Amino acid sequence: LAVLSLAYYRFLVLFFACLLTFGSYFCFDMPSVLQDQFQGVSNITCYNGTFTNHSRDCIEGLGMSPQEFNFLYAIYAWTNAVVVIVAGFLIDKLGNRFGLFLFSLLTVLGSSIFALGSHFKGTSYMLPIMLIGRLLFGAGNGSLTIVQARVAAFWFKGKELALALCLTRSFSRLGSVLNFFITEEFECQYGIQWTLWGGTILCILGFLSAVIVSELDIAGVKQLGLDGAIKEESKKVRAQDIQHLPLRYWLLALTIMFFYTGIHPFVADASKFIQDKYDGYDRRTAGYIAGAVYDSPLFLSAAIGILIDYIGMRGVMVFLCSVLTPPVFALLAFTYVPPLVATLWLGVMYCLAAASMWPSIPLLVRQATLGMAMGIATSMQMIGIGLSNLIVGAILGSKSSEAKIPLWRWQEMMIYMLVNTIACIATSVALNVVDRKKVRTNKVRRNTKPNTQVESRSGALPDTENE
Repeated sequence: LAVLSLAYYRFLVLFFACLLTFGSYFCFDMPSVLQDQFQGVSNITCYNGTFTNHSRDCIEGLGMSPQEFNFLYAIYAWTNAVVVIVAGFLIDKLGNRFGLFLFSLLTVLGSSIFALGSHFKGTSYMLPIMLIGRLLFGAGNGSLTIVQARVAAFWFKGKELALALCLTRSFSRLGSVLNFFITEEFECQYGIQWTLWGGTILCILGFLSAVIVSELDIAGVKQLGLDGAIKEESKKVRAQDIQHLPLRYWLLALTIMFFYTGIHPFVADASKFIQDKYDGYDRRTAGYIAGAVYDSPLFLSAAIGILIDYIGMRGVMVFLCSVLTPPVFALLAFTYVPPLVATLWLGVMYCLAAASMWPSIPLLVRQATLGMAMGIATSMQMIGIGLSNLIVGAILGSKSSEAKIPLWRWQEMMIYMLVNTIACIATSVALNVVDRKKVRTNKVRRNTKPNTQVESRSGALPDTENE
């Protein structure tokens, strides 16, 4: 265990693994920051628009309707939902190197086609080209997060696992945060086409990181003498292994799905919502406030990850973030609470969920089937997000949003988000109930077989942490 005992090597692998999705997450939320530009009218007369406090009276853009705009997010989610299951299985069978190269390359190709589509504004080709780009981008980015988690789980399993997975997700969200701070200003200076191509360049940096991670992972596994054993385990992986995934895993996957269907669709439209409901917020400020959902994890993820690694109680943490999320959408729907308060609140809950939910999956399943398990959970998450994006688009309307969207439509959207988070509470309660039964069963086994060590791959909620 010479290599594994060297902490610097594990964290060197983790550092480049974190960079895998930095650029792709930057690209993912670019439409959210540029929502006005995507939905602005696409004719040349808008260049005569005047500027007031960083906003235009007439915004020259791509001419998408709110429904078409939300479809950009929906097709990303639906693609993820289909591809990640197959991707997880292939990663388990063919190894991390296969996943790292293929899926990082897809993010580069998808972001390039998406940027290319913006050059066809005003034509019937623009939307199909951009949708194809988002489709390929979604196929790559969602699957890349699976292999990223698989690498981190191998090098940190049983030691600082929550910290490692929190850091990978924090770096991903750092890309999202920088997008909210930088993209608006960059677009004002260079235009929407160059802005989208800038996102593609960041995805290329992710591809280079994939090359480095692949070499480090392979070299480390060989030094540990585990390459042969891992290949043997990979050969045994079958699609039928899905039936052996425990009940607690499925309840956890449902909890993840309902939680994220209340967060990501909100962030996609949050900038427009803030401008429409509250007075005095220009596009740039509204983008900063919407991005605050991703700010909190940058500062809190490491600390919360260390805390959960130390005290456990993952089921309690999952329940806690589920219960504390619905009040945010209730306040946004029925009050004029300052939007920054709501987005920071959501950010803290988002951080707690990321630290307690996703790191629990490697504890529930064998390393050999981790890719499949992560793929299924990601697929369920994306199915929920895809449906939510379509529903939100229908709620907000199909007409161009040059004027404000009526507040009653925004209120209906927030109520829909509230329903999702209430469902999240229900599944988290069921998860904890099943876990307590598992704890009691293991106690009986220990009492009846005192000399036998009961192996627990306990998933989300290790028995020793809940007793």
